[in-house]
Amino acid sequence: MAGSSWGKLLTMTTWGESHGKGVGVVVDGCPAGMELCEADIQKYLNRRKPGQNQFTTKRQESDAVEILSGIFEGKTTGTPISLLVKNTDQRSHDYGEIMDIYRPGHADYTFDEKYGFRDYRGGGRSSGRETIGRVAAGAVSAKLLKGLGIEVLAFVRSVGPVEIDETRFDKSEIERNRVCMPDAVAAARAEEYLEKLMEKKDSSGGVVECVVTGMPVGIGEPVFEKLDARLAQAVMSIGAVKGVEIGDGFLAAKSVGTVNNDGFKMEKKPVKTTNHSGGVLGGLSDGSAIVLRAAFKPTPSIAVLQKTVTRQGKEVETMIRGRHDPIIAPRAAVVVEAMTAFTIADLLLQSMTSRFDRIQNFFQDIGKGAKEDRW
Repeated sequence: MAGSSWGKLLTMTTWGESHGKGVGVVVDGCPAGMELCEADIQKYLNRRKPGQNQFTTKRQESDAVEILSGIFEGKTTGTPISLLVKNTDQRSHDYGEIMDIYRPGHADYTFDEKYGFRDYRGGGRSSGRETIGRVAAGAVSAKLLKGLGIEVLAFVRSVGPVEIDETRFDKSEIERNRVCMPDAVAAARAEEYLEKLMEKKDSSGGVVECVVTGMPVGIGEPVFEKLDARLAQAVMSIGAVKGVEIGDGFLAAKSVGTVNNDGFKMEKKPVKTTNHSGGVLGGLSDGSAIVLRAAFKPTPSIAVLQKTVTRQGKEVETMIRGRHDPIIAPRAAVVVEAMTAFTIADLLLQSMTSRFDRIQNFFQDIGKGAKEDRW
């Protein structure tokens, strides 16, 4: 199966199935000498693990990460970093009834047509549990970015029809409520909305917003490897994401040039007066905050009768049993954050070779240091 790797200089390859022995990731290209330990990664995994509240699946997994390689005496060695999370609470029998049924809204039919078989135990590689590897890799890249003064933060902007009010934005509130919203009032309304849906055994969609601050100017490439294009591909690769927008996104289509254009002013260097572009101009970072949003569809696993067909072509009705989230967005926020951080870290490393004068300065400094060491 192709398509399990992401990145060019900094790469991740995720592996494992939701009901196998474990899942994990191999991160390659991380510079040597960066401090990294399991606790750095675990705090990210804790944000996506199941069983935290009534709005997450009841599957009880500690999602404890083990570093198998690439670290020596608390620092990266420059060699591949292999990370493992063991599965401990699989209930494969929950899926026995649907082994020959194509679940509505899932990848069962398309996976079966492509490969001639499918892992019906929770979806295998198509399961949301695959994102554990992404989050672990994202934690590594976030540590790299932090050392460069760059921070990435994702949160839930909306749950169904309930959206945050930016005048009430409170970063600390994200960890205080069950829906990861930075607005206590909106969070309470969203939780009430979800509780009513759960009574009907239904599910909700949501929007995750991700903001990157501290970005230098000029990260990305101007044609096929545009910063916004790479971010869009990275985030769209997350299961259940049906749309990605940067800055004003689709609202820009309803705007006019006199509003949508971001003016500039001087503050020791050019800075933008507004940020309709979402931090990207011509595929390159423009120095302002990068703002992207990802739309997540409602959880397709719902405990109501739905019409479908079997592998043998028989029309049937099915009801999905097992343990499932009534909404994907809150646990997926950290996945969006991870993919954003990893993509930006990879593009930062690629940008190191974009200017000859900077290459000269780098190697002149190395040569100068070598001479000083010699004498």
